[in-house]
Amino acid sequence: MRTRGGRLGVLLLLFAALVVSACATMEPAPTLYQRLQVKDGTGTLRGGRDAIALIVDDFMANAVADPRIAPRFTSLPAPKVAQLKSLLADQLCEATGGPCAYYGREMKATHQGMKISETEWNATVEALAKALDKYRVDAKEKGEVLAALGPLKKDIVGQ
Repeated sequence: MRTRGGRLGVLLLLFAALVVSACATMEPAPTLYQRLQVKDGTGTLRGGRDAIALIVDDFMANAVADPRIAPRFTSLPAPKVAQLKSLLADQLCEATGGPCAYYGREMKATHQGMKISETEWNATVEALAKALDKYRVDAKEKGEVLAALGPLKKDIVGQ
């Protein structure tokens, strides 16, 4: 004959097994990188590095077209532009939880002596937002991308 305490112990073990089983089958929430999708010019949905490459290319085009920040970019030789795009793509990929690593210099060291103004920062954010809008990135993911990069401001503006 089982005692009341024995039944309680069995029930607790069953409950614990159910909890462990439920936790083991739970999928982790998708990262921003996995959720970041764009629609390219053909209407095809793209994600991952393809999406980031499209965003970065358009961001750079927007930056070059904006007179508030264009001089910062148009003075770069072609190899430096290609390097900058690659670094930006790596940084965006890493910031969104993707399988990439940013190996560029720290933002403070990179922007030291550039004296980037608040106006230039805002223009740069606008150039990125415009690229995200062009590719119809959902509002939630757009906000998360901008929020992920926002903390870099303190190491860029006024250095």
